[in-house]
Amino acid sequence: MTLCLGIVSVSCEELLHRQKRSWIIDVINIEEGWQGPYPRVIYQIEGNSSIPTRFSLTGPGVDQEPKGKLFMTERSPEIYLKGELDYESNEKLVLIFEAKYVSDEELEPNTRLGVEVEILDINDNAPVFHPSTYTINRGENDSKGEFLTAVIAKDKDKINTKNSTFDLKIVSINPKPTEDLEFFLDQQDTIGRITFKGCLDHQKSDKYTILVEAKDRGEMVQLSSTCTVIINIEDGNNHPPTFTGQTGVGSIKERDSGVEVLRLQVSDQDTKGTKAWKAVYTIHGDKDKNFRIITDLKTNEGVLLVEKPLDYEEGSVRNVSVSVENEEPYFSCKVNRRPPKGLWDVETSIRHLPLFRHVTIRVEDVNDPPIFTPAVKNVSVDENVAVGWYLETLTAKDLDRSYANNFLYMKGNDPAQWVAVDAKTGKITTTKILDRESPYVKNDVYQVTVFAVDDGKPPMTGTGTLNIHLKDRNDNLPQLEMTTMGMCLSDEPSKVNITAYDLDKDPYSGPFRFQLLGDDVKGKWSINPNHGYTVTLVKENTVYAGHHQLVLEVFDQQDQGVRHNLTITVCACVGTYQCSMQRSSGANIGVSAVVIFMAAILLLLGRSHTILQVLFRGIYKLAYIAT
Repeated sequence: MTLCLGIVSVSCEELLHRQKRSWIIDVINIEEGWQGPYPRVIYQIEGNSSIPTRFSLTGPGVDQEPKGKLFMTERSPEIYLKGELDYESNEKLVLIFEAKYVSDEELEPNTRLGVEVEILDINDNAPVFHPSTYTINRGENDSKGEFLTAVIAKDKDKINTKNSTFDLKIVSINPKPTEDLEFFLDQQDTIGRITFKGCLDHQKSDKYTILVEAKDRGEMVQLSSTCTVIINIEDGNNHPPTFTGQTGVGSIKERDSGVEVLRLQVSDQDTKGTKAWKAVYTIHGDKDKNFRIITDLKTNEGVLLVEKPLDYEEGSVRNVSVSVENEEPYFSCKVNRRPPKGLWDVETSIRHLPLFRHVTIRVEDVNDPPIFTPAVKNVSVDENVAVGWYLETLTAKDLDRSYANNFLYMKGNDPAQWVAVDAKTGKITTTKILDRESPYVKNDVYQVTVFAVDDGKPPMTGTGTLNIHLKDRNDNLPQLEMTTMGMCLSDEPSKVNITAYDLDKDPYSGPFRFQLLGDDVKGKWSINPNHGYTVTLVKENTVYAGHHQLVLEVFDQQDQGVRHNLTITVCACVGTYQCSMQRSSGANIGVSAVVIFMAAILLLLGRSHTILQVLFRGIYKLAYIAT
């Protein structure tokens, strides 16, 4: 066929029409990978060569990359191959062939033709995995048929040909799986999915190395490569812990706490340090919660500790049981049937699987402290009872079986030193008058503690408490919060509050009755009202300035009274209750002069005696203020 390519500036028809001579070029086909010898003629261009002609060839493979693969001479129309061609680099080379005709007068017009060199693919590339090694970690409790990993391969040969089409398969597995395990590969296009049937078992093999092959379908030759898949099987809990050895009787002294009693040893075939190996212990039958058990993280032992002190007298032996299991639940896998097609019939389960062991703890007796029965006693007594008054007897006893001790009673806390304790009997009597109003009495209760000390080795001490409830008696008289006060001069009656209190309780205290004593208080001083806790002292305007002494008697509910002396200062006030009773002689003369002057004026004016009296009072007050 005649080949004209559109890379020239004229159409194929025009080019053929202009040619003086016809040059015919077919598509040139050449396989890649020719190994020589070189040079090799790959094409002879046909045409009229009777006229002298110069030939040239340009384009990819000649003077463009890949350079130096093709060439032709000026005098010959053959195209030569002098180097190996690669389909994967260039599937096609488009060249320009040019012929120039030579005459005696001039060079005639050129003939330019497009030349197409098609490189034929051969099977020179094997499928290649990316990456070449796969490493995955899977737990042995993974389910059957579960996807493990995918492998991927690619082939650089021409697509959709047998050279680039390949098959994947498992060629070897190391070590060889047991009869309860089978790995298989499913191919989807260029991807291979690796899964398994049956049960994974870390103890049988903790790693499998699978070799996967990719082989193409080339007709002349088939090329292949392999990749490596490493599957690490992580240990799961398919071996429960078991108690080992004989656990002896534990021993603990009574009243000890936080002390190790004994250790329980276990063995486990799962991987050390994993959740499948770590032991978890639980105590059963310890209704009083006396014990606690922890796991020794290094040895996996169960360490039994006493949490609350034990009492030998309540029992010399304690019996409990201890269970052990792993942090991770127990897993089991069993192959029931292996059908020739599809997944196998596999039975799996995840459950808790505790193992139990009986434990005996022996309690050792030690010298217990004496115990008061009851530990706290209460007694009620009137305050002010006579010295030597019997209050109560505190008695202690010893619960020890192995020790027979004598007691010595001693006084402990007695802040006011009001009582005595008989060393042999524990009898408590008063040594002073009891006072309910004492600061050592809280809420009418005075508290005493007594010790009972035995003669054991070492000696032990018990503590008893006596709460003495003091009954109130009318042994305190009413008191005033204030007995000295000031009042202001005024045209109207003045008032001031007086407040009383009593250390006794009801009915020996308020509300109180108040009474002013003396014949000279009438018309000058009064109490209104005269009953309560706080009453009002009223001063009439007839009381002159100066210091006044009053006697006030206050009675409680039992009509027991006490007299109090009141000191009242009456004065002219500046600001709030500020008085000045001292006046200079100059001030007195000034005031007298003012009074005489005003009186004279009023008399001359004929004013009444009442008006004169009012003015005198006003002037008198002004005089006090001025001083």
